Amino acid sequence: MALPSLFTLKGYPEILRLFRLLHPGIGLKRWLLLASSGIAIWSVGITFFARQFISLRNPDFLTAYAETPFAILLLISGGLAIVGGLAGLYKTLSPLIIGRPTLGSLGETLYTRRSRERGPRIVTIGGGTGMSVLLQGLKHHTDNLTAIIGVGDDGGSSGRLRRELGVLPPGDFRNCIVAMSDEESLLPKLLQYRFTKGNGLEGHSFGNLFLVAMSNITYSFEEALSESSKVLAVRGAIAPATTENIRLSAKLTDGTYIEGESNITSRGGIVENLYIDPPTAQAYVPAVEAILEADVLVLGPGSLYTSILPNLMVSGISKAIMETKATRIYACNVATEMGETQGYDVSDHIAALQQHTNPEIVDWVIVNNNIRDIGKEFKGESVHLSSVVENNPQIAEGDIVDIDHPVRHDPHKLAKLVLEVYEGKVSSTDFVK
Repeated sequence: MALPSLFTLKGYPEILRLFRLLHPGIGLKRWLLLASSGIAIWSVGITFFARQFISLRNPDFLTAYAETPFAILLLISGGLAIVGGLAGLYKTLSPLIIGRPTLGSLGETLYTRRSRERGPRIVTIGGGTGMSVLLQGLKHHTDNLTAIIGVGDDGGSSGRLRRELGVLPPGDFRNCIVAMSDEESLLPKLLQYRFTKGNGLEGHSFGNLFLVAMSNITYSFEEALSESSKVLAVRGAIAPATTENIRLSAKLTDGTYIEGESNITSRGGIVENLYIDPPTAQAYVPAVEAILEADVLVLGPGSLYTSILPNLMVSGISKAIMETKATRIYACNVATEMGETQGYDVSDHIAALQQHTNPEIVDWVIVNNNIRDIGKEFKGESVHLSSVVENNPQIAEGDIVDIDHPVRHDPHKLAKLVLEVYEGKVSSTDFVK
């Protein structure tokens, strides 16, 4: 009979990997130690009771009897330690054991989890689909994620809820919760469900309504994000750039002024300057703290003028970005966006970013070098790497486009390149002149 692979040379590395996981960082060692200590204490208590029975025929019976309260205390303490240790082991291992037929699979999963727990502190800033795509990839590499989301959205379901109930627009927050979720049930799909009919319900997503309801229950949108993240086992934290009700406006190259985030994109012009109102909006303190403590800071990808820049124009956010010691990266979009960046190449994106913030806002720019034919079914065109601008950051090129959706990044390719930049595994590319 063939031995299971776990007990063969093929399975030997998996055994070693599993035993390497018995470390305080993963929690197994501490629970094993607690349960073992409980067994030892409980055994001593049993010994004292045994002495009492023996002492029934012993002249020193009174001395043994006096030890009864101490024996009871030992039994209770030992029992609690055993229960606590077993409960801790169950809490740590049960999510991993379910559906894992072999110890080798469990070892691999624990090894991955431990790696994520020790992963770099990554902060992403932006919103929209681009941010969600990036988070889908990063969550497989680290649990130390913080997504900082803009609050200028005034269109669709988010805009309606914002106007009618005075809440922060929940749409981008919902998308990021789903993207960062470790939940494999139907809950993420439920949050993304959008009602297609119903008076007052049509157009709303269930997740938006859920976040608004949660904010009413907890009396805080920030607390609603925290509680919702717990429900869906989100890897990391989600925070608004500011809790103030900011509104976007823009001056186009033809001199026209546009008010409202949704109107900027729908107007179809070329943005010259972007503004937030109030211009003195205060940054959300936990967001600032996350930026200052980060190892890696990623701006984008996403709509340059309506998802990324509004966050950076909150003074406390931009100040923290300039003060952080993190590796600062701008993930440039793989395709232009009508109404915002039509006709832009990489240098145009960088110039707009620097113009509205600081010439040294980022250290690196991640650029897609797999230029694809977008096709008529998608709007926009591929973003090319060309020309030169002042204060050039370093350029990291890579094939990071989604093969099936050429206007979006591939989440895993993008996350991999971000980490390679952070780890110093990428050489900078010069601009094509």
